[in-house]
Amino acid sequence: MFSWLNDNFLKMTWLWNLVKKLVENVFGLSMNEKIGGSVHFFIYDVLKIFILLSVLIFSISYIQSFFPPERTKKILGRFSGIWANILAALFGTITPFCSCSSIPLFIGFTSSGLPIGVTFSFLISSPLVDLASVILLASIFNWKIAIAYVVVGLILAVIGGTIIDKLKLESYVESFVFKNKMPDLLQEKLKVKDRINFAKDEVLLIIKKVWLYVLIGVGIGALIHNWIPENVIQAVLGQDKWYSVILATFVGVPMYADIFGTLPIAEALVKKGVGIGTVLAFMMAVTALSLPSLIMLKKVVKPKLLGIFFTIVIIGILIIGYSFNGFGSFFI
Repeated sequence: MFSWLNDNFLKMTWLWNLVKKLVENVFGLSMNEKIGGSVHFFIYDVLKIFILLSVLIFSISYIQSFFPPERTKKILGRFSGIWANILAALFGTITPFCSCSSIPLFIGFTSSGLPIGVTFSFLISSPLVDLASVILLASIFNWKIAIAYVVVGLILAVIGGTIIDKLKLESYVESFVFKNKMPDLLQEKLKVKDRINFAKDEVLLIIKKVWLYVLIGVGIGALIHNWIPENVIQAVLGQDKWYSVILATFVGVPMYADIFGTLPIAEALVKKGVGIGTVLAFMMAVTALSLPSLIMLKKVVKPKLLGIFFTIVIIGILIIGYSFNGFGSFFI
């Protein structure tokens, strides 16, 4: 039963077959040729991602309507130490934000009096791990990889926030941050209709933000999957290359894309023989340390804190990447 549900609702084999008929019978292309394979890859992945994304973001946003920022801050404020970091990281999983979108909430939480270590746990977790990405990871790879990705992402968020908290770096947050008070929105009084409208608006908002990155990501994935020879990919990023994780990480940092846009690229790279750790390191670098988000964060924190944050996340991503490559056979 689980296998049937996984194939039909996550991997959408029915959609794969439907697109195959479209490519072969309507477009007159062969799936065994590069053009036909590329067209199928592009249409199938785009449709699958947007279908899953719409359903998942709607569900997550409906749940999120019960936890507005001020209410969340009050909940987090009841905890201290590592438990607060864990809770902040877990909260990040139900906020489907990119790294840039997470920064306003980071400012709000910090101005409300939460320790900066706790807010950094949220800032790392929010773009890196969310429930929608878990389902999409499972639909493209498998549940082992999806669950492991979530676990290591949360561990990185908790450890990163805890280290920043222990270093006592509050003085390296720009002073204006503490003056931006978070409004208290009484979301718990919303009616079901209001929550549904909120969820629908969030779906439209997020799709408007990510659609271009999804199309670009799927396009690059189709190019890698059907046009770049496997031996070329493996010569640069093969599992036997000790530098592959480092290269993938630092190539990912200058880019800006949501995790939904990087997944098709990751899918194509894995099928070409690139190590799962190398691929996940690339995804994490793009989503957690994109150049635009670092530029925005520089307006909020001083260079020393920004450097410490960047160093912690980079080291964490490298450790995760090499660890996954070391146990790659277990996950595939």
